[in-house]
Amino acid sequence: MGQKTIAITSIKCRPTHPGEMLWEDFLPDYELTVSGLAESIDVSRQSVNELLRERRAVSPEMALRLARLFGNSPEFWLNAQRAVDLWETRKAIQKDLRRIRPLDAA
Repeated sequence: MGQKTIAITSIKCRPTHPGEMLWEDFLPDYELTVSGLAESIDVSRQSVNELLRERRAVSPEMALRLARLFGNSPEFWLNAQRAVDLWETRKAIQKDLRRIRPLDAA
């Protein structure tokens, strides 16, 4: 049976963090400040600031709040966060993943 080759680093560039999306696109488009966003979604300014600085991940609760405010889906925010998380984890354990041999179907 032949060996399968799976691309471990399929994405070369890090996906855009949801905090960067907020900072670059959503805040300017809606003319929101950090304080204004925090007040609009009923969270602390510190929580928003940490998200914008990419020191905090988008949680399901935050995704629901952002989706309600901006009229998009919580999945939009969670999928963006998931892409970043997978990319960072893949990069961190890349050598370990290369040592795992995929199984052939029975």
